[in-house]
Amino acid sequence: MAQNVEIYGRDFEVTDHMHDFVMGKVAKFERLLDSIDLIRVELSYSKAARSAMDRYTTQMTVTGKGFMLRAEERSDDIRTALDAAIEKLSRRVNRFKDKRNHNRGTGKALGEYAAELEYVEEETEPQVVVKRKTFDLIPMAEEEAIEQMKLLGHDNFFVFFNIKSGSVNVLYKRQNGQYGLIEPRVR
Repeated sequence: MAQNVEIYGRDFEVTDHMHDFVMGKVAKFERLLDSIDLIRVELSYSKAARSAMDRYTTQMTVTGKGFMLRAEERSDDIRTALDAAIEKLSRRVNRFKDKRNHNRGTGKALGEYAAELEYVEEETEPQVVVKRKTFDLIPMAEEEAIEQMKLLGHDNFFVFFNIKSGSVNVLYKRQNGQYGLIEPRVR
């Protein structure tokens, strides 16, 4: 498991003792999920935080085949923030395991769907794009996209490959708490 865990400190020195403490805590996830590719733990300290209760932050991301789960917690003590993040992530892992096999569709790989689609290249203006981000899309149904959106803690939107429509869709949360779906069409 040691090669699958990355521990980073931002404005925070990760000592050997803290490294061992974190490794002991994240070992729990190896028992909960069998297909973990990477566990990333970022520990940070912010002297300029508004409240002393928000000085230490722990961000944890667990990625594997077909999933990415994330939790972030703040506290006045790094160990308290770490314990709270582990607890939150454990709840998300259990929730993910419960919903994992529902609405998986035909089981086709993304590459099989991508071969069926036509892509239109658009000219982009480099001075307008300030950041680019890439991520893997997992074919899923709308119901599973809603679950993934909740599990990841995304409050505004979630991009996914819709197995029903065979296209990339954007799921978003409306002001009334309901969900909306953007289904792009190429003309």
